[in-house]
Amino acid sequence: MRKFARKFWRDLVLESHGAEIAEAAAVLPLMFMILLGIFWFGQAFSLYGTITRAAQEGARAGSPPYCTTCAQLSDVGHAVNAVNAVNAALAISHLDPTLAQWPTSATNMTHCTAGTPVGCNLVSSNVCVQAPVLIVPPNGTGTGVCGMAVSFQYPFKFYLPYSSLNKRQILLSASANVRLEIE
Repeated sequence: MRKFARKFWRDLVLESHGAEIAEAAAVLPLMFMILLGIFWFGQAFSLYGTITRAAQEGARAGSPPYCTTCAQLSDVGHAVNAVNAVNAALAISHLDPTLAQWPTSATNMTHCTAGTPVGCNLVSSNVCVQAPVLIVPPNGTGTGVCGMAVSFQYPFKFYLPYSSLNKRQILLSASANVRLEIE
């Protein structure tokens, strides 16, 4: 009987039938999580591109010709044009414009000629429009130009089960700067 028990346990340990099923059961959930992660990060990247394009459209639509000898730019019509263009670009992309939010920390921009800080125009509750502002090249060399800045944030929710990102909402930021034409 003892010999039979030893042979039974030795054969059981050395047996390889069903090992593929056990390996697949161990690997498939991990591979599924990786594929879901790739999908949701791709969705976030696509949304980021869409909202950045909307900010660019808004900045382009709202940038008026700027008069250096005139008074400060006070026409809210340009800011309304920018906000309407952002909202239209979001709606065309099948995104809800009402979900756009002011940026949590708006970029500190200075007035082109006066050098004073320029805050967000209060025309919209979801898109920050700043004009006329000094736009400095990214590398910091050269002189800045007078321009308009448009920025906002849009929420995105990840769905990755069994992870810390499951149903977590992040805010993707979009901003664009456009040079104003000088009259």
